[in-house]
Amino acid sequence: MFTGIVQVVGAIERVEARERSVRLLVQAAPIDTASLKVGDSIAVNGCCLTAVSVAGTRFEADLSEETLARTANLDRCGPVNLELAMALGDRIGGHLVSGHVDAVGIVGALTPAGESSQVQLRAPAALATCLAYKGSLAVDGVSLTINRVEDLDNGCEVTIQLIPHTLAATTLAHLAVGQRVNLEIDPLARYAQRAIEKMAAAIGAALRRKGA
Repeated sequence: MFTGIVQVVGAIERVEARERSVRLLVQAAPIDTASLKVGDSIAVNGCCLTAVSVAGTRFEADLSEETLARTANLDRCGPVNLELAMALGDRIGGHLVSGHVDAVGIVGALTPAGESSQVQLRAPAALATCLAYKGSLAVDGVSLTINRVEDLDNGCEVTIQLIPHTLAATTLAHLAVGQRVNLEIDPLARYAQRAIEKMAAAIGAALRRKGA
Protein backbone atom coordinates (compact mmCIF):
# COMPACT_ATOMS: atom_id res chain seq x y z
CA MET A 1 0.00 0.00 0.00
CA PHE A 2 0.99 3.63 -0.57
CA THR A 3 -0.21 7.02 0.67
CA GLY A 4 -0.13 9.16 -2.47
CA ILE A 5 2.58 11.38 -0.96
CA VAL A 6 5.33 11.45 -3.58
CA GLN A 7 8.79 11.00 -2.09
CA VAL A 8 10.79 12.12 -5.11
CA VAL A 9 10.52 12.85 -8.80
CA GLY A 10 12.73 10.26 -10.47
CA ALA A 11 13.12 9.42 -14.13
CA ILE A 12 12.63 6.48 -16.46
CA GLU A 13 16.04 6.35 -18.13
CA ARG A 14 15.64 3.30 -20.35
CA VAL A 15 12.73 1.36 -21.82
CA GLU A 16 13.67 -2.10 -23.04
CA ALA A 17 11.05 -3.86 -25.15
CA ARG A 18 10.87 -7.62 -24.62
CA GLU A 19 8.77 -10.29 -26.26
CA ARG A 20 5.58 -9.64 -24.25
CA SER A 21 6.68 -7.07 -21.69
CA VAL A 22 8.80 -3.99 -21.11
CA ARG A 23 11.64 -3.52 -18.64
CA LEU A 24 12.24 -0.08 -17.19
CA LEU A 25 15.42 1.36 -15.73
CA VAL A 26 14.45 4.04 -13.22
CA GLN A 27 16.65 6.64 -11.54
CA ALA A 28 15.32 6.99 -8.00
CA ALA A 29 17.74 9.45 -6.36
CA PRO A 30 17.51 10.88 -3.76
CA ILE A 31 15.27 8.07 -2.42
CA ASP A 32 17.26 5.91 -0.01
CA THR A 33 17.55 2.86 -2.25
CA ALA A 34 19.62 1.17 0.47
CA SER A 35 16.25 0.21 1.93
CA LEU A 36 14.96 -1.06 -1.43
CA LYS A 37 15.61 -4.69 -2.30
CA VAL A 38 14.63 -7.05 -5.08
CA GLY A 39 10.97 -7.99 -4.71
CA ASP A 40 9.93 -4.76 -3.02
CA SER A 41 7.08 -2.63 -4.35
CA ILE A 42 7.45 0.94 -5.53
CA ALA A 43 4.80 3.19 -7.08
CA VAL A 44 5.87 4.72 -10.40
CA ASN A 45 3.39 7.41 -11.48
CA GLY A 46 0.84 5.65 -9.32
CA CYS A 47 1.43 2.15 -10.69
CA CYS A 48 2.71 -0.45 -8.23
CA LEU A 49 5.77 -2.13 -9.73
CA THR A 50 8.16 -4.76 -8.37
CA ALA A 51 11.88 -4.04 -8.24
CA VAL A 52 13.64 -6.87 -10.11
CA SER A 53 17.12 -5.41 -9.66
CA VAL A 54 18.61 -2.62 -7.57
CA ALA A 55 21.99 -0.99 -8.19
CA GLY A 56 23.04 2.27 -6.59
CA THR A 57 20.29 4.84 -7.06
CA ARG A 58 18.61 2.91 -9.89
CA PHE A 59 16.21 -0.01 -10.05
CA GLU A 60 14.62 -2.08 -12.80
CA ALA A 61 10.99 -3.17 -13.06
CA ASP A 62 8.96 -5.17 -15.57
CA LEU A 63 5.64 -4.07 -17.08
CA SER A 64 3.30 -6.72 -18.47
CA GLU A 65 1.00 -6.23 -21.46
CA GLU A 66 -1.91 -5.81 -19.02
CA THR A 67 -0.11 -3.03 -17.14
CA LEU A 68 0.84 -1.24 -20.36
CA ALA A 69 -2.75 -1.42 -21.62
CA ARG A 70 -4.19 0.12 -18.45
CA THR A 71 -1.67 2.88 -17.72
CA ALA A 72 -0.23 5.96 -19.39
CA ASN A 73 3.31 7.17 -20.06
CA LEU A 74 5.17 4.24 -18.49
CA ASP A 75 6.49 3.08 -21.86
CA ARG A 76 8.70 6.12 -22.47
CA CYS A 77 11.61 7.92 -20.86
CA GLY A 78 10.92 10.95 -18.70
CA PRO A 79 10.21 12.17 -15.15
CA VAL A 80 7.99 10.06 -12.87
CA ASN A 81 6.56 10.31 -9.36
CA LEU A 82 8.04 7.70 -7.01
CA GLU A 83 6.86 6.40 -3.64
CA LEU A 84 8.15 3.40 -1.71
CA ALA A 85 5.54 1.11 -0.18
CA MET A 86 4.50 2.23 3.29
CA ALA A 87 5.46 0.30 6.40
CA LEU A 88 2.89 -0.76 8.98
CA GLY A 89 2.54 2.11 11.41
CA ASP A 90 3.64 4.85 8.96
CA ARG A 91 1.75 8.14 8.99
CA ILE A 92 -0.80 8.34 6.16
CA GLY A 93 -0.41 11.89 4.92
CA GLY A 94 -2.62 11.41 1.85
CA HIS A 95 -5.02 8.47 1.58
CA LEU A 96 -4.66 4.72 1.14
CA VAL A 97 -3.51 3.96 -2.41
CA SER A 98 -3.07 0.43 -3.74
CA GLY A 99 -1.04 1.26 -6.84
CA HIS A 100 -3.59 -0.52 -9.05
CA VAL A 101 -4.54 2.01 -11.73
CA ASP A 102 -8.28 2.02 -12.42
CA ALA A 103 -8.30 4.04 -15.62
CA VAL A 104 -6.50 6.60 -17.72
CA GLY A 105 -7.86 10.15 -17.53
CA ILE A 106 -7.26 13.12 -19.82
CA VAL A 107 -6.41 16.67 -18.83
CA GLY A 108 -9.23 18.84 -20.17
CA ALA A 109 -8.21 22.28 -18.93
CA LEU A 110 -5.57 24.07 -16.84
CA THR A 111 -6.34 27.39 -15.15
CA PRO A 112 -3.97 29.48 -12.99
CA ALA A 113 -5.38 30.17 -9.52
CA GLY A 114 -2.93 32.51 -7.83
CA GLU A 115 0.14 30.46 -6.96
CA SER A 116 -1.89 27.28 -7.45
CA SER A 117 -3.30 25.63 -10.56
CA GLN A 118 -6.80 24.35 -11.20
CA VAL A 119 -7.02 21.20 -13.30
CA GLN A 120 -10.04 19.65 -14.97
CA LEU A 121 -9.72 15.93 -15.67
CA ARG A 122 -11.94 13.76 -17.86
CA ALA A 123 -12.50 10.32 -16.36
CA PRO A 124 -14.34 7.33 -17.86
CA ALA A 125 -18.03 6.95 -17.01
CA ALA A 126 -17.24 3.72 -15.16
CA LEU A 127 -15.51 5.73 -12.42
CA ALA A 128 -18.26 8.33 -12.02
CA THR A 129 -20.02 6.64 -9.09
CA CYS A 130 -16.73 6.48 -7.18
CA LEU A 131 -15.83 10.16 -7.53
CA ALA A 132 -17.33 12.61 -5.05
CA TYR A 133 -16.97 16.21 -3.87
CA LYS A 134 -14.20 16.37 -1.25
CA GLY A 135 -13.33 12.75 -1.99
CA SER A 136 -9.83 11.49 -2.74
CA LEU A 137 -8.33 10.64 -6.12
CA ALA A 138 -4.78 9.55 -6.97
CA VAL A 139 -3.49 11.20 -10.17
CA ASP A 140 -0.17 9.78 -11.39
CA GLY A 141 0.34 8.57 -7.82
CA VAL A 142 -0.42 11.91 -6.15
CA SER A 143 -3.15 12.01 -3.50
CA LEU A 144 -5.53 14.86 -4.36
CA THR A 145 -8.88 16.20 -3.17
CA ILE A 146 -11.76 16.56 -5.62
CA ASN A 147 -13.27 20.07 -5.62
CA ARG A 148 -16.06 19.46 -8.14
CA VAL A 149 -17.64 16.57 -10.04
CA GLU A 150 -19.75 16.89 -13.17
CA ASP A 151 -21.33 13.98 -15.01
CA LEU A 152 -21.07 14.15 -18.79
CA ASP A 153 -22.72 12.17 -21.58
CA ASN A 154 -19.47 10.36 -22.31
CA GLY A 155 -17.85 10.28 -18.89
CA CYS A 156 -17.18 12.40 -15.86
CA GLU A 157 -15.20 15.57 -15.21
CA VAL A 158 -13.48 16.35 -11.92
CA THR A 159 -11.82 19.58 -10.87
CA ILE A 160 -8.82 19.52 -8.55
CA GLN A 161 -6.53 22.19 -7.13
CA LEU A 162 -2.74 21.84 -7.21
CA ILE A 163 -1.12 23.87 -4.44
CA PRO A 164 2.42 25.27 -4.84
CA HIS A 165 3.97 22.43 -2.83
CA THR A 166 2.37 19.79 -5.06
CA LEU A 167 3.55 21.66 -8.15
CA ALA A 168 7.09 21.80 -6.76
CA ALA A 169 7.28 18.22 -5.47
CA THR A 170 5.64 16.22 -8.29
CA THR A 171 5.47 15.96 -12.06
CA LEU A 172 1.99 17.55 -12.08
CA ALA A 173 3.55 20.98 -12.63
CA HIS A 174 4.19 19.87 -16.20
CA LEU A 175 0.66 18.76 -17.07
CA ALA A 176 -0.64 19.81 -20.47
CA VAL A 177 -4.11 19.86 -22.00
CA GLY A 178 -4.76 16.52 -23.67
CA GLN A 179 -2.19 14.68 -21.55
CA ARG A 180 -3.10 11.20 -20.31
CA VAL A 181 -2.74 10.47 -16.58
CA ASN A 182 -3.13 7.43 -14.34
CA LEU A 183 -6.19 7.49 -12.08
CA GLU A 184 -6.92 5.39 -9.00
CA ILE A 185 -10.13 5.84 -7.02
CA ASP A 186 -10.29 5.73 -3.23
CA PRO A 187 -10.40 2.04 -2.17
CA LEU A 188 -13.25 2.85 0.23
CA ALA A 189 -15.32 4.08 -2.73
CA ARG A 190 -14.64 0.79 -4.50
CA TYR A 191 -16.09 -1.22 -1.62
CA ALA A 192 -19.08 1.13 -1.29
CA GLN A 193 -19.81 0.80 -5.01
CA ARG A 194 -19.71 -3.00 -4.78
CA ALA A 195 -22.06 -3.02 -1.77
CA ILE A 196 -24.54 -0.68 -3.51
CA GLU A 197 -24.47 -2.79 -6.69
CA LYS A 198 -25.19 -5.97 -4.72
CA MET A 199 -27.97 -4.24 -2.77
CA ALA A 200 -29.54 -2.89 -5.95
CA ALA A 201 -29.38 -6.33 -7.56
CA ALA A 202 -31.05 -7.91 -4.53
CA ILE A 203 -33.83 -5.29 -4.48
CA GLY A 204 -34.39 -5.75 -8.22
CA ALA A 205 -34.63 -9.51 -7.83
CA ALA A 206 -37.11 -9.12 -4.96
CA LEU A 207 -39.30 -6.75 -6.97
CA ARG A 208 -39.29 -9.13 -9.95
CA ARG A 209 -40.35 -12.02 -7.71
CA LYS A 210 -43.10 -9.90 -6.18
CA GLY A 211 -44.32 -8.87 -9.66
CA ALA A 212 -44.35 -12.47 -10.82
